[in-house]
Amino acid sequence: MLSRVANSLYWMVRYVERADNLARLIDVNQQMLLDNESLDSERLRAFWRPIILSTGDEELFNRLYDNAGSSEVVRFLTDDESNPNSIVFCILQARENARTVRDQLSEDLWEELNGLFLYIRSEEAKWLRVSNPQRFYENIRRSAVTFLGIASSTTMRGEQWDFMELGRHLERADKTTRFLDVVTYLSDGDEEAATGTVHWPAILRSCGALGAFRSSERSVTAPSVVNFLIFSRNFPRSVRFCIDRVDVCIHRISGSERGTFCNRAERESGKLLADLNYGLTSVAFSVGLHHFLDNLQARFNAIGDAVFECYVLMPDRIKSYQPTELRSAYSTSNWQMQQQQQQ
Repeated sequence: MLSRVANSLYWMVRYVERADNLARLIDVNQQMLLDNESLDSERLRAFWRPIILSTGDEELFNRLYDNAGSSEVVRFLTDDESNPNSIVFCILQARENARTVRDQLSEDLWEELNGLFLYIRSEEAKWLRVSNPQRFYENIRRSAVTFLGIASSTTMRGEQWDFMELGRHLERADKTTRFLDVVTYLSDGDEEAATGTVHWPAILRSCGALGAFRSSERSVTAPSVVNFLIFSRNFPRSVRFCIDRVDVCIHRISGSERGTFCNRAERESGKLLADLNYGLTSVAFSVGLHHFLDNLQARFNAIGDAVFECYVLMPDRIKSYQPTELRSAYSTSNWQMQQQQQQ
C-alpha cells in the first residue's frame, strides 16, 4: 500500500472518531448544566474552561476569545474553523482525506461521510445548533457510528483496514484519558477533591460507558471509574482495550509476531500494553491522576509519531525529522496534517 493512501485512511477514521468524541463531551456537559441553572457567570466559566484545558487547546482559545463561557467554548469546539480540532474542521478533514483515496472506499462509506459533510454545512444543522443542540450533536454521533459500522462491514481485511483501525483506537484511547482529565481540572488539581467529585457519572456517559459500568460495578466512585475506563479488558473504549487493538494492528501491518518488535512503533505499543496489563488504579492515584493521564497521552503521541516515521515519512526526510520535545496529541496531529498537505 502507498504510504499516502495509508496515511489518508488512518487520518480519515481518526478525524471521524475525534468528531464523535467531541460531540459526546459537549452534549453531556450541556445536559449537566440543566441541573445547575443557578450557576453565575463566574462559576459557568469555571465549569466550561476545564473542557478546553483537557483538549490542550487553551493557548489557541485564549487568542481567539476573551471569555470562557458556554457559548464561546461550544462554538470553539463545534464550528470554529480556526480551531483545527473543532467538530466541523475534523469532518472537513476526514472528507478531504477520504476524497483523495475514494477508489479505496466503498460507495456506501463515501456517501455516509459526504452526507455528514453536507449536513454540517446545511441550514438545518445551523438551526438545530441553536434551537436544539442535543439533537444536533446526536445526529453527528449517529452518523459517526454509522460511518464506522459501514467501514467495518464493507472494508477488506487487509492493510487498509489495519490503518483505519489503528487510527480509530489510538484516537479513542486519547479521548478517554482526556475525558477523565476533565475531572482533575474541575477540582483544580486537588486529587482529594477529584476523588469526591459528582462528575464521574457524566464522564461515564461521555464515553458511552454508564450502562456497561453499572453491569459490572456496584457504585460510582473515582477508583472504580478510573479502573473501568483505563484498565478494563472488555469495554471497547477503555484505554487498555484500545491499546491492545493498536498493538494488534501495528503487528499485522509489519507481519511480525506479537510480543516481538521490528520497529519503534511496535516497541512503543508493546511497552505501553504491558504496563496497562499489569497496571493498578491505586498507582494512578498515588502518582497523581493528572500526571498519570498526561503520561499516557505522551505515550500515545510517541506511538503516533513512530507509526508516521515507519510508514509515511519519506526515507530522504527521516534524517531531517528530529522530534525535540513531546507534543500534545493536537499539536502532533496538526504537524502530521501539514505533512499530508506537503505530500
